Amino acid sequence: MRSGVAVFTATAAAFSLASCNRGSSTDTGGGGEAAVGVVLITKDSTNPFFVAMQEGAKADAAKNNVKLTVASGKQEGDDQGQITAIEDAIARGDKGILITPMSTGVNAAIKKAREAGLYVIALDTPPDPANTVDITFATDNREAGKLDGQWAAATLDGKPAVIALLDLFNDKIVSVDYNRDQGFLEGMGIPVNDPKKNGDEAKTGKYTGGKGGDYTIVCNEAGNGAEDGGRTAMEKCLAKNPNINLVYTINEPTAVGANAALKAAGTTATIVSVDGGCAGVAQVKNGVIGATAQQYPLKMATMGMEAIAKVARGGEKPTPDPGLDFKNTGVALVTDKPVEGVESIDSAKGAEICWGK
Repeated sequence: MRSGVAVFTATAAAFSLASCNRGSSTDTGGGGEAAVGVVLITKDSTNPFFVAMQEGAKADAAKNNVKLTVASGKQEGDDQGQITAIEDAIARGDKGILITPMSTGVNAAIKKAREAGLYVIALDTPPDPANTVDITFATDNREAGKLDGQWAAATLDGKPAVIALLDLFNDKIVSVDYNRDQGFLEGMGIPVNDPKKNGDEAKTGKYTGGKGGDYTIVCNEAGNGAEDGGRTAMEKCLAKNPNINLVYTINEPTAVGANAALKAAGTTATIVSVDGGCAGVAQVKNGVIGATAQQYPLKMATMGMEAIAKVARGGEKPTPDPGLDFKNTGVALVTDKPVEGVESIDSAKGAEICWGK
């Protein structure tokens, strides 16, 4: 909603794969059968997660004889940028769309594209409802959150948990947001109420993960998936309670910002996150992030590209994995402090299979 959903600022200068909104086109069609027109629409074009996705799609387009257009919103939350890109795809006569949907605000445009005959695959962020698109290829974000929560509960070893939850938005409903947050709480053994709503669980009680213990949820603050947003959100949480010892973050840039706020306040806390980019894995190695759930954007893009090319040429449509409403592209917990009962890989292994820089 991840989805991997923010940017390390240095990456913006290193990558310029697509102009915002309108997109850039690469004709990879050769001789023989006609190239299939496909657009990849990400939330932005600077986040390392989405840059990796764009790179994977571009490489796979050549293999599948696809004429690929890459487009994005201007930044996280830019629904209109994605809507414009969808409308452009319809006007071009594209056969398919790969999209990391910004929010429910783009649902109507997706519906319009499908009515026009385009095959639409969501990547990373399942839409709400899931049947807004033809199929989703994504990380099981709830499982990613659960892995973080299970690890955190075991690491606390029965100590009280004073928790800050640094989410994505406070003004939009995005599945990657509530699934990671709610999954983390479930992994901790903290009961949730509405599984699609952040912040409505009991603020105090007992967590049952690990050895179990008391918990206090200090805050749910939105960091917008960015490093500066994570710092601001953490500062707000610390103002409410300076004794926070456990921080859940929607992604790794948010975690880096949270750590900066903690350092400035002269305190420390265990931080867990989701993404598994190379920069994030490095933060696990240096101890800033205790554990992160690694996802695989290259796999999402290549599987999606292959599926659209196949469907456009009359082939079989992909189907969700058993028990899910999407195709699961996998997740692994990366930590250098493993705990019993929670499967994980270390930062060295995580660095071998990470994405971005």
